[in-house]
Amino acid sequence: MAKYPLSCDETQQYWLDNFNVGDSWRLFRIMAEFVDGFDTLSAVNRPAVTIFGSARFAEDDKYYKVAREIGKGLSEAGYAIMTGGGPGIMEAGNRGADDVGGVSIGLNIDLPFEQEGNPYVNVPLEFKYFFVRKVMLIKYATAFICMPGGFGTLDELFEAVTLIQTRRIKGFPIVLVGKDFWAGLVDWIKEQMMAVQTISGGDMDIFVVLDDPDEIVQYIKRTVII
Repeated sequence: MAKYPLSCDETQQYWLDNFNVGDSWRLFRIMAEFVDGFDTLSAVNRPAVTIFGSARFAEDDKYYKVAREIGKGLSEAGYAIMTGGGPGIMEAGNRGADDVGGVSIGLNIDLPFEQEGNPYVNVPLEFKYFFVRKVMLIKYATAFICMPGGFGTLDELFEAVTLIQTRRIKGFPIVLVGKDFWAGLVDWIKEQMMAVQTISGGDMDIFVVLDDPDEIVQYIKRTVII
């Protein structure tokens, strides 16, 4: 047991020792989240489409309405809708599935702000760790719908693109929704990354940019056969 008061060096060593002990116990929480996620999502009896996007869009925003239409159309076509389980675009996707009695999966993350579970989820999961949640959102997805969003959306998008590019996972459709929103990023990738050959031309085929909800649903139906 530590004796107080501690010197600066003793304090540093004390917290290092306790942090390491905490890390060992933290493994059990991480494993529990993986097991719970694997058990729950492997039981879903239809292919899932993951919808990403900002938690900050209200229901009267155009992107919320588009995400809801996409969720509804894909659910009617027989796909499960999977989101991060929170508000904004996530809520819209789940709400679209709920509109037609579809399978609506929400992988909620414990955050001190923004993130609260939305009421349109009928297959709920709770996560503490972002990386476990991302594994689930990718592993059980047959397609990604990337709506406008912030850093989290970009993180999820580029992780999926990287895994497909490096052939760590089998390729699946990735749709960026909103040409006006994504145009600057796509142009930058072409003008900067491709210009210095940090990516190859074929890498641009990993994703498409579309606007119309019906076109997006038809694209997923053509590329992900149920």
